[in-house]
Amino acid sequence: MGLTGWYNTPVPVEIGISIIKEAFNKGITFFDTADIYGHHANELLLGKALKQLPGKKIQLATKFGIIFKNNDLMAASFKGKPEYVRACCEASLKRLDVDYIDLYHQHRIDPSVPMEETMGELKKLVEEGKIKYIGLSEPSPDTIKRAHAVHPTTAVQMEWSLWSRDLEEEMIPLCRELGIGIVPYSPLGQGFFGGRAVVERVPPDSFLVLKLKRYLKIWLCTPAQLALAWVLNQGDDVVPIPGTTKIKNLDNNIGALRIKLTKDEFKEVSDAAPADEVAGLRTRNIRHTWKFGNTPPRDGQVST
Repeated sequence: MGLTGWYNTPVPVEIGISIIKEAFNKGITFFDTADIYGHHANELLLGKALKQLPGKKIQLATKFGIIFKNNDLMAASFKGKPEYVRACCEASLKRLDVDYIDLYHQHRIDPSVPMEETMGELKKLVEEGKIKYIGLSEPSPDTIKRAHAVHPTTAVQMEWSLWSRDLEEEMIPLCRELGIGIVPYSPLGQGFFGGRAVVERVPPDSFLVLKLKRYLKIWLCTPAQLALAWVLNQGDDVVPIPGTTKIKNLDNNIGALRIKLTKDEFKEVSDAAPADEVAGLRTRNIRHTWKFGNTPPRDGQVST
C-alpha cells in the first residue's frame, strides 16, 4: 500500500519493484494490494514486479469495493453490486497482467447490497477461473456467516495488533470455527510499534516498552519485531501483512520470524497490552475515528 503512497510519499517505480523483488528473494511470497491503493497505481506496480519473477510461485491478493469521491479519503463509499464486482475483477486482472487472482477480497462491505448477491457473483468468478479464493475485509460476524453459506470464505482481513484486539472475543473464534484464515493488517499498530506513526513515536519509557523490556533483551529485538512476532505466534492460520517502503524495514520485519514465544511468554506479552487498557483515538475504515475499548462498527458502517 505504502509503495504508491497512502500516508506517505510514493516511492519511485523502480525502487518499489526492487523492494518487492527483494522480499521475494528473502522468502516472502504473499503480496497484498487493492484497486484503490494509489488509485490503481499499486496494482500496476505489482504487476510489473511480478513480470520480473518469471515462473515463480506467489500468492496474489487484491481487493475491490471502496470508491473515493474526488479522490477524498473522507468521502468514501462502498459498493458490492454484482456488475461492479465483475467489472472490478476484470480491471484488476488487466492491471496486474495475470490470468487469475489467488485471493480476491471485498475491501469493505456494502450495507445496501445483500451479501448473498455480492458473494454469488464472486462464486461465479471462482467457477470461471478468474479468482481462486474469496476473502472479506472488516466484515461483521453475521456477514461472514451469510457469505460462507453461499461459498466458502478462505480469508478474512482485519486490523490486529498488540493494541487493536477487539476482534479476539468473537471474530477470531468464528473464523476458526469455520476454517477461515486470518490476515491481520497494520500488525505494527499502523507504524506505532515501528517507532513511526501518524501522530507519535513509541517513547523508550512508555508503559508498553517497559512491560516488554525483558523480552526485548532476551530476544535482542526491536519493539516492532516483538509486536510482529506476537501476531505471527497467534497460529498457523494467521498471515499478517506488514507494509514497508524501505529494505531495512523489510529486513527488520523478517527478523520477527526468529522469535518463538512459549505459552507463558505469549501470555505475558499479551497481558502487557490488554484490550481494555489501551485508550485514545485511532483510525479505522479509511479515516473515521473510534475510541479504544469500544468495539468499532464493521461492514462499512460509520460511527464516531
